Amino acid sequence: MEQKTKINADDGKQDLMITREFDLPLELLFKAYADPELIEQWMGTKVLKLENKKYGGWQFETTDPKGNVVFGASGVIHEFSPNQKITRTFEMANTPFGVQLEITEFEKLTDDTSQVNMHVIYESVAQRDQVLKLPFAKGINWAHNRLEEVVSKLK
Repeated sequence: MEQKTKINADDGKQDLMITREFDLPLELLFKAYADPELIEQWMGTKVLKLENKKYGGWQFETTDPKGNVVFGASGVIHEFSPNQKITRTFEMANTPFGVQLEITEFEKLTDDTSQVNMHVIYESVAQRDQVLKLPFAKGINWAHNRLEEVVSKLK
């Protein structure tokens, strides 16, 4: 199956670009990244905190059926421009990975389609390369497919 979410990672650089076109109007695509209930549905995680404002904090957590935390991430929102852009830091708990910077821009293509463009900057080339060795591409494609499935119901 073709992966609709594209990852461009040039050798020797500490960043990457993620792009994905969605069959969703711009406003709904943005809402998928800003509404805690929608985030929980498409990401399959619990939103513990989401302050959509400059210097607002965010925190997500996923637990297994026994209640053990299997994923935790948090950061600070540095820019929140509705239907345009979210800039935030992202740090995963209990991993060797440091803080990364995510600049997520939302682009209207037509009245019914839009695109997300994520520029992710890591602390080092080595850190970025470690992340890419994980099932990163598969995971983000799964999440974006789920986003489109969940949010399409709101059309």
